[in-house]
Amino acid sequence: MAVAEISVVPLGTGSPSVSRYVAKALEVVRTSGLKYELTPMATVVEGSVEEILKLVGDMHRAVLEDAVRVVTSLRMDDRRDRSLTMEGKVRVVEGI
Repeated sequence: MAVAEISVVPLGTGSPSVSRYVAKALEVVRTSGLKYELTPMATVVEGSVEEILKLVGDMHRAVLEDAVRVVTSLRMDDRRDRSLTMEGKVRVVEGI
């Protein structure tokens, strides 16, 4: 299992507010069935690499339906020696 941070940013919206675009991308995440956490700057998800890459494309296309331009960023952590989880990564850093 991999852990990924996804940020989908609409451009050319004519407004500094992007909440309706974020809501549209988040609805795609919710319906994906993947475990996720919404943060102030991005969405973090757990899943297979294939599931995450599909999700990123689906989120990007959903926002692009209403925006003139979309910039999507992905950071993904994937290991071969063991499965990753969001909680496990935080536990290691916090020494829990």
